[in-house]
Amino acid sequence: MTDVSTPSVAARLDAQPFTRGHMRILGGSGLGWALDAMDVGLISFIIAALVSEWSLTSEQASWIASAGFVGMAIGATVGGLLADRVGRRSVFALTLLVYGLATGASALVGGLVALLILRVIVGLGLGAELPVASTYVSEFAPARMRGRLIVILEAFWAVGWTASALIGYFVIPNVDDGWRWAFAIGAIPAAYALIVRWGLPESARWLDRQGRRGEAEAVVADLEASPAVGSSTRRRLAPVVVTTSPTPTAAATTGRERLAALWSSEFQVRTACLWVVWFCVNFAYYGAFIWIPTLLFSQGFDLVKSFGFTLIITLAQLPGYAVAAWLIEVWGRRVTLSVFLAGSAVSAVLFGTASGEAAIIATGMALSFFNLGAWGALYAVTPEMYPTSLRGTGSGWAAGVGRIASILAPLSVPPLIVLGGVPLVFVVFAIFFTIATGAAWGLVDRRGAALDER
Repeated sequence: MTDVSTPSVAARLDAQPFTRGHMRILGGSGLGWALDAMDVGLISFIIAALVSEWSLTSEQASWIASAGFVGMAIGATVGGLLADRVGRRSVFALTLLVYGLATGASALVGGLVALLILRVIVGLGLGAELPVASTYVSEFAPARMRGRLIVILEAFWAVGWTASALIGYFVIPNVDDGWRWAFAIGAIPAAYALIVRWGLPESARWLDRQGRRGEAEAVVADLEASPAVGSSTRRRLAPVVVTTSPTPTAAATTGRERLAALWSSEFQVRTACLWVVWFCVNFAYYGAFIWIPTLLFSQGFDLVKSFGFTLIITLAQLPGYAVAAWLIEVWGRRVTLSVFLAGSAVSAVLFGTASGEAAIIATGMALSFFNLGAWGALYAVTPEMYPTSLRGTGSGWAAGVGRIASILAPLSVPPLIVLGGVPLVFVVFAIFFTIATGAAWGLVDRRGAALDER
């Protein structure tokens, strides 16, 4: 028998307009997201510099990229489980501390082994950060704008990646030991982000699910007292559709039970499809964007020009997010995600076969536009697949599976280049985007619906 109900905490959250409190939550989470992107982006420029300075082979260079993703795979799965057990905000703070200290220490390394170890540690923090952040923001967002706010959160990735491209262009090739300064710059803002994150409230939905009703009520009351942002100042009830059923899923309390619940009859199709999408998108995205500066350098462009091209290509990420943020509440999650994934597949083929500076930049910008729009839609849909008791675990494990692909992708590029050159590399990426396009249709589209509060 199905029980249709709306817990009061959830109903009050869904009834709110966008307030200054929401802006603080979105901005504080987005700052951490941008710092994560800056670190991941910086490594692509640092690898290109170290290939020259340390005379690295392509295999050694690929391991620098993959080491971070090893840590991210572990961090994503463990971070999601911890977020469901101890809370979203506490995991935020811990991940930023781990990431900041390890990034700063990376500036002092004297050899490849030490750098690889620290990249794994950095990855632990980064991997746990991203799925927990999207879960956190989704649990505060009113239903009618939840998808849009998650895409805006994901758009901070473009801000961070652009910052890394600026550092890569202006600092790394122009300053002595520029790559060390790049690591140092990447560590400095983490201290500020840690302070911001501790100033954010814990998820009211998580508190309510833990039986801490008083604390949850206080968090919601603070949001209700916060002034609305924009022209509308009245509070509007969002369309609420909450369907719950008595299943073992809602009773899962241990990490093992939560993981098993992801594969229960209710969730197994969406979990399988979600993992396929995450795996394929990670493989294609990181395989391409981690290697773009180095591939351009290997094709005869000097370090400054290859970094400049990458900077221009990166700027197309922001309009990609903007369009996805609009479409996700108009077309819905599945259509938006599949359209951007299909666009990524076509753009990958065009970029891999482009010749001439103008064609390289134009097709690279198209790839950046569609790929990052797809990322925004994917982060929006992922937390919506599961109830509150499983949301962190489900999001974290999907991201963790994706990180396995991000480990493999950089390692696959050198042998693919030997086998068929740059065109083959990007045809392979296009195939992965195409597989993800089909898998996206196995996801549940919850546009305008309240989150499952079990």
